[in-house]
Amino acid sequence: MASTNLKQRIKDGPSTPFPTTKREKKMAMAKRGLRSLATAISIPLSLTLVTIYFSGATDRYRTLPKPFWFPPLWAVHATSMASSLLMGLSAWLVWAEGGFHKKPTALPLFVAQLALSLLRDPIVFGYGGSRVGLVVCMGMFGALVGCARMFREVNPIAGDLVKPCLAWTAYVGVVTLKLLFA
Repeated sequence: MASTNLKQRIKDGPSTPFPTTKREKKMAMAKRGLRSLATAISIPLSLTLVTIYFSGATDRYRTLPKPFWFPPLWAVHATSMASSLLMGLSAWLVWAEGGFHKKPTALPLFVAQLALSLLRDPIVFGYGGSRVGLVVCMGMFGALVGCARMFREVNPIAGDLVKPCLAWTAYVGVVTLKLLFA
């Protein structure tokens, strides 16, 4: 019979679906880590880009009489993207060390600051709601202070990465306050 002469096909890779050697295990862990890092950075960054795309091209900010220390609109958008990148990186550092299980309030604080940062541009630039935008900035600042404290307890570098975001939010709050009285 022809079936007795058939040979079993051998795969080029490992025969088991799970890594067996120490090197294979390290490579698999590194690949998972890189994928999770890319996800943690790309989600907040892409949400910020979508918000900028839909609410950032308004002429309201450009036509306002502004003092010299107001940033141009492209700088506001670039710094918002950098801030979301830093927050994604710091959240990943906390997640990688199991910090969202150790400090369960850290994740809601991160999500709150992300949601508030996504709401601020459409409110201030799209609808001209400087008062509501100022309240959003204060809430975002509070959420960032909470994130900095919680993240620092889990990973000091993650807590330090939140500090530039705090400075940017304070500056944006001052700009929004000035827009309120302009």
